[in-house]
Amino acid sequence: MEIEIDSGSGFCFGVTTAIHKAEEELNKTGQLFCLGDIVHNSNEVERLKQKGLVTITHEQLQELHDVKVLLRAHGEPPETYEIARRNNIEIIDATCPVVLQLQRRIRKSYTESKNDATPQIVIYGKRGHAEVNGLVGQTEGEAIVIESLAEIDKIDFHRDIYLYSQTTKSLQGFKTIVEEIKHRIDPDVKFVSFDTICRSVANRIPQIRAFASRHELVLFVCGKKSSNGRNLFNECVDANPNSHLISNENDIDPHWLDGICSVGICGATSTPRWLMSQVKEHILSL
Repeated sequence: MEIEIDSGSGFCFGVTTAIHKAEEELNKTGQLFCLGDIVHNSNEVERLKQKGLVTITHEQLQELHDVKVLLRAHGEPPETYEIARRNNIEIIDATCPVVLQLQRRIRKSYTESKNDATPQIVIYGKRGHAEVNGLVGQTEGEAIVIESLAEIDKIDFHRDIYLYSQTTKSLQGFKTIVEEIKHRIDPDVKFVSFDTICRSVANRIPQIRAFASRHELVLFVCGKKSSNGRNLFNECVDANPNSHLISNENDIDPHWLDGICSVGICGATSTPRWLMSQVKEHILSL
């Protein structure tokens, strides 16, 4: 049986940097707090927990004083930095540079339009997602979040619109939203769209589709909380219907392998390479 691990799958730059910063501090002190799961993968979170990484909630952050806290790649709203300042918390900021730039652009748009009741800032993204919470925070909670075309009626098409996207959303989905707004908007209303989707994520789509199509069976390794993972897995299924979403090797049904000569193992930007290797070793043992 041929088993191939996709060379393009695995941690993106932002996640790699966050984990490197966490391990660097853990190697020095043996303990570090992290605001939320450092990555949307329970296996990697558990690995770092064994090294001393303590995951905390925003509520717990307010009770901490005089400690170090890592901010993960997803980014945080301004309120988080203010709490850290008040509580003498040292921030280790691992916000992805792509996300940080997007936060600044949204804050600039909001600040410039703050005294004008006309413009509305719209974010195409998953409501409640850590990155989206950080983006909405740049507008003091005023931005409109739409998850799909089905929610487009939240937008007032008689007012100016500034459209942004969560960095890990589907590029095609964003283009669909743009076209629908153009179709509905009043001719005298200003509409500006900013394609803020991370290209290191978007470029994985054609690559992962090609990978999935050249194998008889595809195992997509991904944490249940990963938004990026669900998008990429859907692309896998579209390219190869014999694709299965698994969290780790324990989710593999041995019957999937019956009569199969070629297996492809791939994953999300939040999937560690060691976990995909573990899946491969498990298949070999079967």
